[in-house]
Amino acid sequence: MNYRNTDLPAEVVRYVVAPGSAASSVIVRGVQAQLAVGLAQGRCTRARPTREKFARGREERGMAERSFATEVLKLRQGAGKTFTGEGILAVTKALLQSGVAYVGGYQGAPISHLMDVLGDAHEILEELGVYFENSASEATAAAMLAASVHYPLRGAITFKSTVGTNVASDALANLASGGVTGGALIIVGEDYGEGSSIMQERSHAFAMKSQMWLLDPRPNITAIVNAVETGFELSEASNTPVMLELRLRSCHLHGSFVAKDSIRPPMTVKDAIENPVRDLSRIVLPPASFLHEQEKIAKRWPAAVKFIRERGLNEVFGDGTADVGIIVQGGLYNTLNRAMELLGCSDAYGRTRVPIYVMNVTYPVVDSEILDFCAGKRAVLMVEEGQPDYIEQNLNAILRRAGATAALHGKDLLPAAGEYTATAVTRGLSTFLHTYLPDALDGEPALLLPDDDPRSPFAVRVAPPVVQPRPPGLCTGCPERPIFSALKLAERETGQHHVSADIGCHLFAINEPFNLGATTMGYGLGSAGAAALNSQDADHRTIAIMGDGGFWHNGLTSGVGNAVFNNNDQLLVVVDNAYSAATGGQDVLSSKADNPIRSTKHPIERAVRGIGVRWARTVTNTYKVAELRDLFVQALTTKEPGPKVIIAQSECQLNRQRRVKPENAKAIKAGKRVVQERFGVDADTCTGDHACIRISGCPSLTIKPNPDPMRTDPVATVLDSCVGCGVCGANAHAASLCPSFYRTDVVHNETWLDRTLAWLRSAWISVLSGRVERRAAEFEVA
Repeated sequence: MNYRNTDLPAEVVRYVVAPGSAASSVIVRGVQAQLAVGLAQGRCTRARPTREKFARGREERGMAERSFATEVLKLRQGAGKTFTGEGILAVTKALLQSGVAYVGGYQGAPISHLMDVLGDAHEILEELGVYFENSASEATAAAMLAASVHYPLRGAITFKSTVGTNVASDALANLASGGVTGGALIIVGEDYGEGSSIMQERSHAFAMKSQMWLLDPRPNITAIVNAVETGFELSEASNTPVMLELRLRSCHLHGSFVAKDSIRPPMTVKDAIENPVRDLSRIVLPPASFLHEQEKIAKRWPAAVKFIRERGLNEVFGDGTADVGIIVQGGLYNTLNRAMELLGCSDAYGRTRVPIYVMNVTYPVVDSEILDFCAGKRAVLMVEEGQPDYIEQNLNAILRRAGATAALHGKDLLPAAGEYTATAVTRGLSTFLHTYLPDALDGEPALLLPDDDPRSPFAVRVAPPVVQPRPPGLCTGCPERPIFSALKLAERETGQHHVSADIGCHLFAINEPFNLGATTMGYGLGSAGAAALNSQDADHRTIAIMGDGGFWHNGLTSGVGNAVFNNNDQLLVVVDNAYSAATGGQDVLSSKADNPIRSTKHPIERAVRGIGVRWARTVTNTYKVAELRDLFVQALTTKEPGPKVIIAQSECQLNRQRRVKPENAKAIKAGKRVVQERFGVDADTCTGDHACIRISGCPSLTIKPNPDPMRTDPVATVLDSCVGCGVCGANAHAASLCPSFYRTDVVHNETWLDRTLAWLRSAWISVLSGRVERRAAEFEVA
């Protein structure tokens, strides 16, 4: 059917989809597919009743983080059992096997699931007397490790690096200075390379500057579990905190290891509270801090080197097979072995024909092990990812001071920066082996061919201008999209403004179609990033953007508090989508969900008013574009001094759909009436200028050929991925665009009333359109 919309910009049109019809079947299959995904993710489990109720309640209350309710039951496996699972789950089991007393951290890829696993395992942790908390920031998590300074408590924290390490650096530096009594483990998700969402930096520098030991285990479940357990032991043996670096692939690889019993910590947090200890020499204050520096070199470093060497934490494969060798960071071992396999000098199981020294501990470097490995070798290749080349410089110093004759290669043959993919390593390794050990080569993979060779997998198949770039964008139905649409419309009246962006989904607004945002300085620093652009004489106000996750992480004090204190005239927009959506959908203080183990429902507006903001407004439905546009104009033109804050609330659509789709599927299967909204574009009304697409950018809004043979411009259309948020019609209305959008309600398990109303509407439309159709027929005859 085709319904014309000649009067209203977003006219409501209803029709009933009969059971078994094509449209009904497609929609039902889509919902059932989503339900199947939900089942696979553990939303319906055979866990114990209490845990099953908790997982089910997570969905009912609107909690959005991924559920590991089924997987955490594996944490109860005892000694001798084969534990199979994801890397993050194995890390959790290793913590419990190590007698950890407390765990904290801040969520974020690639280790966000570790926090989710720990949250779902809270019953097991409580049974063992392990304290766990979701820290407010990485700095909060790092400061937690102070519990291990005076007490023999094993503690672990986790966060994404390097941004998380940047935030935590002050606490980590103080911790490393005073040293620890109990084992302290910092599990950092190394987010480096093409799959990263952050600036390209490494964690290595932090370990070096603060004299913390850095573990970089092979991407192997058993190796990772061993690194967790020996990490605690190394920390205790050298009274030094230890960083455990897990790369993205290590976090989420699957494998198995032989489990041990989970153990209750010898001393719990409760025991430490009830038996306070104080050692003045461990407090970081001169003159003690001067002694800490000497202690690091004279005592802690030698103790660490002795432990690493005696326990064989670093590994050698293929010893004695050739008079050249390769030294590699542990986390790159799998990539290196794949490159050697392609070149024919190893196999998939690591049976290498070239000696390899695997640095599962990349700091400190054990001089004696390096000299032993390089003894009698003509040349050695250092495979070190990223810049600066810390390890290569260290090896050069060790070899030259000892008078070793082995030639050292590294960044001269391998890329100076960037992720070391299998291609990059294969090319560098091929050059090295062709120079020093050509007989070891037994393969010539196509990726070694020049890029202009048609046989190369990197040969250009399509002219580059033909391939259109596809930058990241907001999801279908995202409540943040209308915020930026409204801001663009407000700029029609107020002119353009400098926009200081922040970390989060809202950062996608820097791309088309919004083109809003000039800088981003860190999580929760959107407001602080605009602090310098403050002038009482300026005609325009600076705009800052911040998410609710960033607001509670850092933005309340460093942004809002700073703006109040300095009487900054900026407008701050806090995007409140009910979760820390950018880090995986975890709850924050302002989340509306009923959370049994955390405190929520603390309004952001109350917080900003509490520290002195006088002009603050909360919008509870961001999809009302016209109202939001008018509020932006008001905020940008008001004479009220000091910072202005708009809290724009609407639930993250992705998380909402994860909850709503299974609910709808269940209701439809039960025979209940379910109405699903969809939007469409009337091709006869669409003008073809596509302004609606430029102001919205919704992935479900695209173009199709014009059905009118007299018109050549393609018309707008809405794909089946539409979730019925209505922002396309609201945008068209607010921007005074063509009135071509209509809403359709798809009714499942319709009632007699639905069928009656559908018949009446169809009849009335036929009456109204009859004259038009007859007139059109006359023209056709003529």
